[in-house]
Amino acid sequence: MPRVSPGPLLLVHAHPDDETITCGGVMALATGAGIPVTLVTCNRGEAGEVIPPGLRHLSGDALGEYREGELARACAALGVTDHRWLGEVGAWRDSGMVRVGEGILAAAPESVDDDALATPRGFEAQVKALVEVMREVEPRVVVTYDERGGYGHPDHVRAHDITLAAVDIVDPDATVITVVATAAAHDEVDAGLAVLRRRSWLPVPVPPVEDLPTVPDATITTRVPLGAARVAKLAALRAHATQITVHDDGSEPPAYALSNDLAQPVLPAECFVHLRGPASAPDDLFPPS
Repeated sequence: MPRVSPGPLLLVHAHPDDETITCGGVMALATGAGIPVTLVTCNRGEAGEVIPPGLRHLSGDALGEYREGELARACAALGVTDHRWLGEVGAWRDSGMVRVGEGILAAAPESVDDDALATPRGFEAQVKALVEVMREVEPRVVVTYDERGGYGHPDHVRAHDITLAAVDIVDPDATVITVVATAAAHDEVDAGLAVLRRRSWLPVPVPPVEDLPTVPDATITTRVPLGAARVAKLAALRAHATQITVHDDGSEPPAYALSNDLAQPVLPAECFVHLRGPASAPDDLFPPS
């Protein structure tokens, strides 16, 4: 991260755990460098699938409340002290999803409730709430998802859409705020999966890279090496215990699995694609000074 703090970092994520999976290392790097970090989470993930058998009684509001605690512990592990819910806690609910194929790719359900994040009626209010945060925080860099929402979840798509709409209002000339999308580089993920396949002790299968949401390596505009910050990321992943299982015996790379029980590598760098505004540096989210 930068040697001199260039201004606040704002991250807009759909559910608790998304922030850690996609950019927990960068968040830890930023807080460690003294850069102000604000995380906005759009809903509590009430429709999430629960992994631990002892917690599978949790659903709906009870699960959402439990995941609030998980997110608080993850933020503590990453050094993040400014966390906000979009609008207010519980203002918007998890829209749910349907799975596509054998991996983790997803699509929107046929219909969503009126209080779901992805409901058409909520768009303007959601943008307004995000504009208020941006005007208060005055971020230099904003992190969200690409137009597909990374893996297709409707709440991720909505997070992308409202983030870009809010930035258009706050920085209409695209001269101040850098906006990037989280991304996974295809070849880097594929190489990590190949290593995981050689681990006979892994209790979960390793999927083909085609079942995971990746982008061509050539489209990556910023690749941030995590170094020791990956330790904080692993701690934050473990904090999201209803959604994530970490498999780490000290071998490189560590692995994690979601509720579909497919092993994925925790890579030593996090990747991003430029969406709008001044371009980030190749190895840093903040533009060169």
